[in-house]
Amino acid sequence: MGDPTPQQLIDEAGLDQEMAAGVMPGLSAALAALGEEGGLSESGHQRALAQFRDNLARLSAIAADRRAHPEIADVEIVRPVFILGLPRCGTSILHALIGADPQIRTPLQWEVAAPSPPPDAATFDTDPRADGFDAYVQENFTGAWADVLKAHPIGSRIPQECGMILETAFQGINPTMLFRLPSYYDWYRKTDTRFGYGVHKMWLQHLAWKNPRKRWVLKVQEHAHHLAELLAVYPDAVLVQPHRDPVTVMASISRLIEVIRCVSFDRIDRDELGQELLHLWHDGQAAALAWRKANPQVKVLDLAFRDLIADPVEAVRKVYGHADIDFTGESEEAVSRWWREHPADKHGQHRYELADYGLTREQVEGVYADYISAYRPYL
Repeated sequence: MGDPTPQQLIDEAGLDQEMAAGVMPGLSAALAALGEEGGLSESGHQRALAQFRDNLARLSAIAADRRAHPEIADVEIVRPVFILGLPRCGTSILHALIGADPQIRTPLQWEVAAPSPPPDAATFDTDPRADGFDAYVQENFTGAWADVLKAHPIGSRIPQECGMILETAFQGINPTMLFRLPSYYDWYRKTDTRFGYGVHKMWLQHLAWKNPRKRWVLKVQEHAHHLAELLAVYPDAVLVQPHRDPVTVMASISRLIEVIRCVSFDRIDRDELGQELLHLWHDGQAAALAWRKANPQVKVLDLAFRDLIADPVEAVRKVYGHADIDFTGESEEAVSRWWREHPADKHGQHRYELADYGLTREQVEGVYADYISAYRPYL
């Protein structure tokens, strides 16, 4: 028996007409790409279908809660801060540092994985869904997949990237990261993702309804691909972009994606992977560079990875100044405490070499010449 059709998956999830119409193009592109992907193992193929079903189920859950509680749509999202940039350049660290501040709201991994019913401030610190998420991580991130934890933090109380939200609209990059799917990525690059950012806002309203804070801080690298759509939905958004030498970035992200994909592919061609990611992440930076050049009135705070690591408190202070957020004594203590308690090698060292993926410094610097020229002071 073949894969389900897009409509079958939509019906199975119980999506209403508006949500169904919004996800149909991306879901169709993802399923078509899955059918074309010959490198996946059978278990990897089934893993992809399970992920698609989970995305639809999570979207259906927040849409149902919204119908039951229409006041969720009235929740205001004011001047959200979006951290964007290349992968492996400190975006997750910066997100977590800021998320440690009690006045800041970040989406936590457990609540994005299991959003219904909407999280409540009264039970937020004791919600059993958090323990359930940690149990899932402990059970599943073992063996070859344990290396993911060396490179990317996973846990119930850790801030979640926007990718896990955008993929519920099938207008995010996660399917490509997990299962390759080049034709889906081509579709994603060219599509208008305003529906995806509309769903993203639904998620923030849902999570903030009973557990608000003064400001939201969010992150994922793929925002660089679609800044016009992000600003169409969040016209008062505040943008922050850390930077790092793309040579180091490419070695690190190639290793991470290899580990992420290893449970779904019988064999991974490292040279092929290196070329894929070399150009994929440059696509986003080229799009962001063009958008920033065309929209100089939108001020973006640029940060150097080296400065973030050397003085994280000062880096966060700069972000707060850019975003007009009060950097209080409590903020400083929370940021400093997080930095002390989360050493970079907590789960072991993440080892990688550029040559492992058939890449050279000259190749990377050639592809990223425009990025290097634009942001040289931050590299």
